[in-house]
Amino acid sequence: MPRGLGTSIAAALLGLTISAAVAAGVLEGAWRPGLPAKVEPAATGGSHRLAEAKPHASEHRKTGKAIAVEADNAELAGGKSATSFFLDLSSGVPAEVFTLASPYRVIIDLPDVVFRLPAGTGQKGRGLVSAFRYGLLAEGKSRVVLDTVRPVLISKAEMTVRGGKAVRLAIELTPTTAKTFGLGTGGKRRASAPAKQEADEGRGRRPKNRIKPVILIDPGHGGVDPGALSPSNLPEKDVVLAVAKKLKTRLAKTGRYDVHMTRTRDVFISLDQRLKKSRKLAADLFISLHADAIAQKVYANSVRGATVYTLSERASDETARLMAEKENASDAIAGLSTAEFEEKGQVRSILIDLLKRETANFSADFSNTLVKRLRKTVSLSRDPQRSAAFKVLRQADTPSVLIELGYMSHKEDEKLLKSPPWQRSVADSIVKAVDAYFAKRTAKAR
Repeated sequence: MPRGLGTSIAAALLGLTISAAVAAGVLEGAWRPGLPAKVEPAATGGSHRLAEAKPHASEHRKTGKAIAVEADNAELAGGKSATSFFLDLSSGVPAEVFTLASPYRVIIDLPDVVFRLPAGTGQKGRGLVSAFRYGLLAEGKSRVVLDTVRPVLISKAEMTVRGGKAVRLAIELTPTTAKTFGLGTGGKRRASAPAKQEADEGRGRRPKNRIKPVILIDPGHGGVDPGALSPSNLPEKDVVLAVAKKLKTRLAKTGRYDVHMTRTRDVFISLDQRLKKSRKLAADLFISLHADAIAQKVYANSVRGATVYTLSERASDETARLMAEKENASDAIAGLSTAEFEEKGQVRSILIDLLKRETANFSADFSNTLVKRLRKTVSLSRDPQRSAAFKVLRQADTPSVLIELGYMSHKEDEKLLKSPPWQRSVADSIVKAVDAYFAKRTAKAR
């Protein structure tokens, strides 16, 4: 597919008032506050870049650390012929804007911005934008992702002063053709390298003298990817992080395990990064925590309960397939392009299949134990044990499960999911299942 056409924008705003930026000679050509930044034809793979200037001295604390920039408003305006996105910031920052295909998205990369936006912001679309989301993408880097209903061009991008140091970032989108859009202005440059071959996943070899089993807890989603949302706009990412922290504390208190987490705060972690951490630790058990939601309101108050998923290339049912498809789209939701891994070498494939088979048996064993323990304290779904091709569970030698704790869309489940006592109860049940699982494996090893 041909590359999309791009434009590049040079403007300066990082802690400076716009007049100070102009005085510093950062901008090329005649540019004044309130006017668009200079737009020039882009080189191949170009994007819209709001260039960096030196921060004003008042932007730093006495400690020398920069004061966090806050976003207090985000909104859409316009219609299908031209749609504008506005983001109000407490101070100017460098920003980069580019587009991606499959699905069509506009990406806005910023430094570590604190989003203080009303609950539900971004869920309703307008014009060319169906919805948008925001959050921390990585340490020191935030991202806004606009989902568009069709291919678009970034026809204008500017920052204007709101008062004092506060600025408004405005981006105007206009419709274009799929041929012109191509992969998007960030398509080729943003595509990640192919994932490492699964045969290499065992490089973090388990030490023979390992005293404690290593457990990796994986709170799903995070940062720019909120996960499912409840009717009251409670994000899945917050619920699973709260449960994960309680689970880690309880597992650590037993003194029997070496416990780690893929994330400990509201930041996005890609699926590849989660798998990489598991390989590096040579984890003995991987537990991914999630919460589901039903989009159809007619079923929202009738479907509830926890479900435990294991890996299978063929889904156990249509519900499991759709769930895996949704969870595997996490990277795309965060505005990442990933290259799928293709295995080479028949002998290597056979060896990995054998290893996977043993790992799958261990995963199924833990799933059985987990469901028995959960059944005593929480409501389970109609089919509490399912399987599908979840990418985060594709671990050659680490038994892995994905637990959907409940349904964010069900009123009773939502009430429980955000309840600290219920979260502690769930954590306790998982700890008991972990104890029983490793006790059984230790007994077999003797």
